[in-house]
Amino acid sequence: MQAYTSDHFVLPLPAGHRFPMQKYALLRNAVAHGLPAVRLCEAPAASEGELALAHEPSYVSAVLEGWLSPAQQREIGFPWSPAMAERSRRSVGASIAAARAALAEGVAANLAGGTHHANAAKGSGFCVFNDVAVAARLMQAEWHRRHRQLLRVLVIDLDVHQGNGTAEIFADDPTVFTFSVHGERNFPFRKVASDLDVELPDGCDDERYLEALDAGLAQVWQRCQSAPPGLVFYLAGADPHEGDRLGRLKVSAEGLAERDRRVLEALRLRGIPVAISMAGGYGNDIDTTVALQYRTLQLALARWQLGFIPALASGR
Repeated sequence: MQAYTSDHFVLPLPAGHRFPMQKYALLRNAVAHGLPAVRLCEAPAASEGELALAHEPSYVSAVLEGWLSPAQQREIGFPWSPAMAERSRRSVGASIAAARAALAEGVAANLAGGTHHANAAKGSGFCVFNDVAVAARLMQAEWHRRHRQLLRVLVIDLDVHQGNGTAEIFADDPTVFTFSVHGERNFPFRKVASDLDVELPDGCDDERYLEALDAGLAQVWQRCQSAPPGLVFYLAGADPHEGDRLGRLKVSAEGLAERDRRVLEALRLRGIPVAISMAGGYGNDIDTTVALQYRTLQLALARWQLGFIPALASGR
């Protein structure tokens, strides 16, 4: 299974910054030592043209050339630097590469990504560019060029925070179905409606979480029955975990593993390729966050090892 990393491109942050930048290198090291069947690849940088598939060119230029205002930088949560711009391009490039690999092999991963608060014109909440939105649009263009067919995309966003940027980018696009399960009272406080939103109360435990997930997935499959997706982007956030500083839910490590099993098995049964991103994770103990994300990749690898018969190729 292929997985793409961008942790060599470190975003310099001031002392005491709450974003756990070091988790990416820790996760890569854990995968390198514990999952030898995962082929780790350095992420390419997304081009300006690729970024413009989902973002306004003026915003892309502002990020890449350092024109972001202090207010824009505060909303993103990162100070601008050349390293910040380069890392943002690499994070998007990782999802692009993972999506291509998923279409070929069934499952692939970005060891970062899931930057779902960025919309077409701005970044927000530690998200500079929306990696899933860029990758989805590029895969649709490449698929049409290669097969002369429409590639429908499903976004399964199980980060604890609602994917407002993704929802806004695809609000008027019937070829991309956005599905988000998130904390009702958590960031962003002004949400943008996805095609399907499932809101959870603070303190939600394993049983209630998994019931909500099952009910949401059932609605997704029903609503996509006449036009099924040919590619899924799965944001497997670790932040619903009970030990997360920003999560406000009470889902256990086993509850998150069961979440991943259910999503991956549903996609396997339907023959739908999946590109996985790690999305959020802000544990009080960073090693716990890394262990949760490692477990997601372990389960993804197990699904990849079962083999892949794509629904689009088999006519199912």
